[in-house]
Amino acid sequence: MESTPDKPTLAPQFLGRDTPLPASPEEAVLDYVPNPRPGLTFLVRFVSPEFTSLCPVTNQPDFAHLVIDYVPGETIVESKSLKLFLGSFRNHNGFHEDVTVGIGVRLFEEMRPQWLRIGGYWYPRGGIPIDVFWQSGAPPEGLWLPDQGVPTYRGRG
Repeated sequence: MESTPDKPTLAPQFLGRDTPLPASPEEAVLDYVPNPRPGLTFLVRFVSPEFTSLCPVTNQPDFAHLVIDYVPGETIVESKSLKLFLGSFRNHNGFHEDVTVGIGVRLFEEMRPQWLRIGGYWYPRGGIPIDVFWQSGAPPEGLWLPDQGVPTYRGRG
């Protein structure tokens, strides 16, 4: 049974199984499970410090440190499916802005959290680091929202 925000599976479909990396972000399936603490406002943070995609012009690899923060609604995203989704960008050509915002929008549209933000801290190519930020709106009132903890570029790492 495929998981959707309307009908999350009772058990994650990838966890505990050998699962190949999807060939593209479009082929990747994100797995959503019921929020274990419905009715509470809390922040979930995923960090991917070694994210990669490909430059759409040169086909060279681009590297980023991604930070995804969200406040769950009825579902949460299962972390292995998120890892596979993010890994599927290794062979995906896209500008930093499109990749970062596209990840945030897809998660927001499918998972339907109360709130989501993503910070894409891209390592420089050509001497210019590009940092890209997107959020779904204002964070819920009273939410503890820690800094994303990624310094401005100065040998970021």
